[in-house]
Amino acid sequence: MTAPPDRESARLIAVAVNLLGVVEHPELGDSPYRVDVNGAPYVPVGDGGVVLGLALGDSAFALDGDHAAPGACLVHPDQAARLALVLHACIGNLVQVRTGAAAGTCGAVLGKRGENGRVIAGLRPGDLATLRPGDQVSVRTRGQGFRPPWLPAGVTAMNIDPDVLAALPVSAAGAASARRAGAARRAGAARRAGPAQAAEVGVRAVLPARLAGNGIGRPAAGWDLDLQVGAADGYDLRLGDLVAVDDLDARYNMGYRRDWVSIGIIGHGSSPLPGHGPGITPILTGPRTSLVALPDPAGHIGLTAALLKLQ
Repeated sequence: MTAPPDRESARLIAVAVNLLGVVEHPELGDSPYRVDVNGAPYVPVGDGGVVLGLALGDSAFALDGDHAAPGACLVHPDQAARLALVLHACIGNLVQVRTGAAAGTCGAVLGKRGENGRVIAGLRPGDLATLRPGDQVSVRTRGQGFRPPWLPAGVTAMNIDPDVLAALPVSAAGAASARRAGAARRAGAARRAGPAQAAEVGVRAVLPARLAGNGIGRPAAGWDLDLQVGAADGYDLRLGDLVAVDDLDARYNMGYRRDWVSIGIIGHGSSPLPGHGPGITPILTGPRTSLVALPDPAGHIGLTAALLKLQ
């Protein structure tokens, strides 16, 4: 099957670089405890390393853990190389295990984590179960700096593989309903016509900037943004969901900007820590006139295991 024109141009323009990641081992300090929002101590289970029993599509509040991600966190022993790995990696990039019992198995990048830099890699459940800390993983980084030709001039894309962006509910204004109806040819024609006046993005929810937590002031190309929401706050957020945050500018260091909107993909679950919560990796940001979030709390479909071939 011939690739849509926007995907073909992505293959011609986007630069791919193979980088090395090492499966992280969870770390704790002298005390095993962190202190939650109510002042109670807890053990931070699920923060880093290899997390089992969690998948894209699960509730972001499904586990009684701390920043639990549906896969393995990748780092690098050299801090400069670690930062390069995190900055270059994009959601949907191919990962391949090179050493250990899981050698030869493949997966995909699911997102990023802050705190010195981590890449979240998803694998099929059986492959993930054979992974161990210290295993080496190659990441075919591709997409950072790529700009789809149909994207409105004021909108910035980041942290997303071009082919995966083309498969998500993102389109030129007026084309979203056509895409949902399966009219891919019309949507492709709209993109070929050149930059649109606005882009429409289907999301699970639109949140106000006051709920933005850890990640504010950090570089959007290498950090995630935690959302200060919990299971009792009425937001049905799931791993892999696209979520919009109003009045947030994520072009560079993330921060408040009136009449702006940023959209990210949830890569890890909630946290008891104050100022923390489910984390989104930013993929699109721009003025509200050029980037329109369309909330669909019941029917939204974002990043899935089927899309990334992780089933």
